[in-house]
Amino acid sequence: MDYNQEVKRRRTFAIISHPDAGKTTLTEKLLLFGGAIHVAGAVKSNKIKKTATSDFMEIEKQRGISVATSVMGFDYKDIKINILDTPGHQDFAEDTFRTLTAVDSVIIVVDSAKGVESQTRKLMDVCRMRNTPVMVFINKLDRNGRDPFDLLDEIEVELKIKVRPLSWPISNGQTFQGVYNLFEKNLQLFTEVEKQTIGESIELHDINSKELEKYIDRYAEKLREDLEMIEGIYPDFQVDDYLQARVAPVFFGSALNNFGIRELLNCFIEIAPSPKSFTTIERVISPDEQKFSGFVFKIHANMDPNHRDRIAFVRIVSGKFERNTNYLHVRHGKQLKFSNPTSFMADKKSVIDEAYPGDIVGLHDTGNFKIGDTLTGGEKIHFKGIPSFSPELFRYVENADPMKYKQLAKGLDQLMDEGVAQLFINKSSGRKIIGTVGALQFEVIQYRLEHEYNASCRYEPIQLYKACWIQSTDKKELDDFKRRKYQYIAEDKHGRDVFLADSSYSLQMAQEKFPNIKFFFTSEF
Repeated sequence: MDYNQEVKRRRTFAIISHPDAGKTTLTEKLLLFGGAIHVAGAVKSNKIKKTATSDFMEIEKQRGISVATSVMGFDYKDIKINILDTPGHQDFAEDTFRTLTAVDSVIIVVDSAKGVESQTRKLMDVCRMRNTPVMVFINKLDRNGRDPFDLLDEIEVELKIKVRPLSWPISNGQTFQGVYNLFEKNLQLFTEVEKQTIGESIELHDINSKELEKYIDRYAEKLREDLEMIEGIYPDFQVDDYLQARVAPVFFGSALNNFGIRELLNCFIEIAPSPKSFTTIERVISPDEQKFSGFVFKIHANMDPNHRDRIAFVRIVSGKFERNTNYLHVRHGKQLKFSNPTSFMADKKSVIDEAYPGDIVGLHDTGNFKIGDTLTGGEKIHFKGIPSFSPELFRYVENADPMKYKQLAKGLDQLMDEGVAQLFINKSSGRKIIGTVGALQFEVIQYRLEHEYNASCRYEPIQLYKACWIQSTDKKELDDFKRRKYQYIAEDKHGRDVFLADSSYSLQMAQEKFPNIKFFFTSEF
């Protein structure tokens, strides 16, 4: 297969949703249908002892939530699929935001009973900023849910995108019959007896045929009315509208019961975009270019606690990546060679010899990388738009065991490199402050320090409103500001100046009194 064919057969996407909408379950079932796993695990279940493939960290298994993005690659119908399962919980949103910079499209999961929830709105804002094509999967049809037309209206209003149903549910909950697939013009029937198996679909091109009554009896007329209404309300589906992020195709199903998954997957591989171009500060990089380039969008410390390894996740943008080949680390200006680059199935890694645009490659890292770093075949380019958000929750972090000072320092250093939280050192007191966007992050950091680094820390409260990075071309004004606000000035891990505002009022006053200082609430690495 030549280079261009390899690029065209890639589909790299993230699955996003509010917590508990069924995102990780959907990921499991896509892996099951793709033949990547043989038994689907559960995120939380008393009966199923196997945990979800994508939730491999110990704390994820205990809590039944995803706390880090995991990457899974597999082949389906000669298409190479790269799924990035993201955390739904808002306390881990930063990991999700950064993951969205590395994908070409997105599947949004919506709970049929709850509709669009707050976290889904925020994530859709990020997709809209990047013009990322989205597909919607309305989940949990086997439970009593809301009217599908109401759900579609809500998605249009709340997510600010036009929708076009490509499958349609026939009732729901106890009386759920199945779905009519508008994309393939066939009927999929739901039978509770077979809910853990994959049933065959029924070809039914003429919806007015009396044959329909044979399958769904008293629900046939209602289905015909609904389909007539859909054709009247929604324009015909155009793939280009989806690729331009103007329309979101919508599918209905039940991830837990394997229902509607194959239809979603078949449509996805047919219409979803292959790897796209990315913008650097210098120019636009196309996947068709033969010269290698890629960027680090995530770092994960201790993927294998036995080896204390750090893995940098690299999204390949152009060219073929090859094992044991020298590549330029643009920020350091030095050549690096990788003897065991890996592909992923969550925490299971296998060494690869080559990879193409759209693929996610894991590189063993001894501290060379930080999020946003660029690797190339020699060209000096800088990928942009991988943000680090201003934290809103803060704690002093102290060593709880003086004998373990080195372990704590190393643990904090490596965990902060992941970008899950940020470390600031107060200039006046020299004390270390951890800032996060979510309270649960403090627990995760404490847990991982103890279990992965054999270090223990304790937190002390600190009253702060927001951290923002400061810059100015007026050195005199900047020095004056730093002198006046000395006790609120800190340095981040990269030595940049940060103002730790203790209230919204003090931040507002600082912005008014020092007009030549820029206050940044996201730091683009």
